[in-house]
Amino acid sequence: MVQSESLKKDILYTSVGGSPTEHVPKIGKRHLQCLMLFLIIFIAYGFRVNLSVAIVAMTDPTANENSDIPTYPYWTQKGTILSAFFWGYVWPQVFAGYAANRFGAKWFLVGTMSLQSIVGFCTPHIAAHLGETGVMLGRAIQGFCQGFLFPSTTHLLSQWVPHEERARMTGFTYGAVPFGTLLAMLVSGAIASSSHGWPMIFYMYGSLGILVSILFAIIGYNSPAVDPTISEAEKQYIERSLGHTNEKAFHKVPWKCILTSTPLWALLITQCGFVYTFWILLAQIPTYMKFVLNFNIKDNSLLSSLPYIVLFILSFPLSFLSDFIINKKYISQTTSRKLFSSIGIVTTSAALFMMGYVKPDESTKAIWLLIAAIGLSAFCNFGWPLNHMDLSPNHAGTLMGLCNGISNIFSGFAPLTVQLLVKDERDPVQWRVIFFLAAGVQIVTGMIFNVYGSAEVQSWNEDDPKEEGKE
Repeated sequence: MVQSESLKKDILYTSVGGSPTEHVPKIGKRHLQCLMLFLIIFIAYGFRVNLSVAIVAMTDPTANENSDIPTYPYWTQKGTILSAFFWGYVWPQVFAGYAANRFGAKWFLVGTMSLQSIVGFCTPHIAAHLGETGVMLGRAIQGFCQGFLFPSTTHLLSQWVPHEERARMTGFTYGAVPFGTLLAMLVSGAIASSSHGWPMIFYMYGSLGILVSILFAIIGYNSPAVDPTISEAEKQYIERSLGHTNEKAFHKVPWKCILTSTPLWALLITQCGFVYTFWILLAQIPTYMKFVLNFNIKDNSLLSSLPYIVLFILSFPLSFLSDFIINKKYISQTTSRKLFSSIGIVTTSAALFMMGYVKPDESTKAIWLLIAAIGLSAFCNFGWPLNHMDLSPNHAGTLMGLCNGISNIFSGFAPLTVQLLVKDERDPVQWRVIFFLAAGVQIVTGMIFNVYGSAEVQSWNEDDPKEEGKE
């Protein structure tokens, strides 16, 4: 990687034309792009989560005192409805990563964000006229749209985020996942129990999604090189840090090398285990809290969101710590990624094992364990999730698309696992099996990353000179 000696962790200026003549803004266009990506992910996770909360009110006539709010107590496929999102989500991932690398990610994000927002806005009408099948189809369409989310975001981050700021800026951007999750849980629960009822959840998020899509279409850019408003100093700082100066616009994807890469397979397996566990917790905790811990829908959404508040808050100091220990060379980047992943996986799994023995009258203990299980997974955010950009900055979007597409096949299994194994939603012993299974899967897959993972840039990141003339 090509880097100037003037690039420091807290750099104030860069070398432009050979001398330090112009200050790099502490808050610049790179931060604006990350903020826009934050908002896009925030809205996207609102759509992911709100149905997990709303489905309780949609199928329970006693959840709201307003008799005008429609309910569908005869719906019997709640687990299938929640898993329908993944029917669409897994398919476009690899194409999305390739397309972002080939054509740029901006307009793919704008188009898919707009479509999922329109479908979300129409969900109450779809439920009323097309029933369970219609809602499943709508969720599959939203899943397809969000299949472009992380491959496109990862590609844009690989173009905009300097290496020295990778953990903190990527951490801020992906901090939208817990923040969007917790706010969606809080807002969805409050709205579902209000006089407006559950339909207002979808109207609100649909409107916000369309607004953010329009805003990103106006001020979003694929890279510093095509942003006409960025300062020359900031542009040079980013490009020199990433080694993008005079770089080709498109890199041929080395599929054979990617598919035979041991570190990539280690990353993929770890991502599968983490995503499965994450979605067990995200999609099923509202149901667990309602039927086992006996919380009403408003308390349910509030308490379910507490772990994500901790996750969001912890992300900021951990992101700076990750950058600090790597930039100061206290430990290698590979060791840092494995260390952060291990801490997050071990603490989360230990909390899940203990949750298996929580009794229905020990609600306070259950809440603390949920906070530990989800909140302390913040450590993982600065481990394997950054590894796609570590292994290959030039193909980060493609790697994310490949790994995210495959791993989310397992997230689709999460609600189906609960539907298969939990026959009585009020039985804590049946939920124990779910918690033990999730913890075991995460520990095994995490060990594989520790043994076979790497954070070194792979040789296939750069184009093979022998293939240059074949493009």
